Amino acid sequence: MTALPDWFEPLLSRVTTSRTEDFTPIRPPATGGRPSAVLVLLGESAPGAPDLLVLQRAATMRNHAGQPAFPGGAADPADRDPAHTALREANEEVGLDPATATVLAMLPPLYIPVSSFLVTPVLAWWHAPHPVHPRQPDEVAHVARLPVAELVDPANRIRVRHPSGWVGPAFQARGMLVWGFTAGVISALLDMAGWSRPWQPGRLVELPAPAPATPGGASDEVVS
Repeated sequence: MTALPDWFEPLLSRVTTSRTEDFTPIRPPATGGRPSAVLVLLGESAPGAPDLLVLQRAATMRNHAGQPAFPGGAADPADRDPAHTALREANEEVGLDPATATVLAMLPPLYIPVSSFLVTPVLAWWHAPHPVHPRQPDEVAHVARLPVAELVDPANRIRVRHPSGWVGPAFQARGMLVWGFTAGVISALLDMAGWSRPWQPGRLVELPAPAPATPGGASDEVVS
C-alpha cells in the first residue's frame, strides 16, 4: 500500500472518534435493523486532488431508481464484518478489486427508518485505482469518481425537499444529483475533513414524487 496522502488528516483522526449524532439525529433502535454497509472510497485523481466513488442506480430499480449512492448493500451471513460487506458489494456492483482498497475506519452505524437498514459506512483509501464499471446493468447505470473540489464548490451545493416534507443537503456534480443518506454522509465528512467552504443554503430544489414500484431489482440496496 502506498502511504496515505497528507489530505487524509484531519479526516481520519476525526472519524475514528465520531458518533452517530455527528451524521444524523436519528438514533439506531435498541434492537432490530437490517445490518448493511456502504463503501466510502476516497482516491486521488491527481496528487492532492481527492475524489469519491459513487454509483447511480438503474432507472428500472424497484426502489430508489436513478439515485446516486455509495457502493454497498445488506450483509450476507458469510460476511466477516461491515468492511467485508462493503468491499464484496463494491466488487459485485462496479468490479472494484478489494485488494486495491485499504480500509481505514468504520463509522458509527446509521439507521434509515424508511427501509429499516442499519448501515455502517466504511472509510477506505483507494491506493491502486483501476477502471470500474457497472457489473449489473439492471441495478447500476453509471459509476463516477466525484472530485472533492466539485463537491465543496458552493455553486454545487443545494438543499432538496422530498414529497414527504423531508429537507436535506444535496450536491450537483458530474451530472448527478446526490441527496438523501449519501449526501448526508458526504456533507458530514467534508466538515470533519475541514474541506467545506462557506455556502448559502437558500436554494431549495423540489424532488419529484417517487415512481410507482416496478418488478425486479434488488431489495438490498442501501440508499434513501
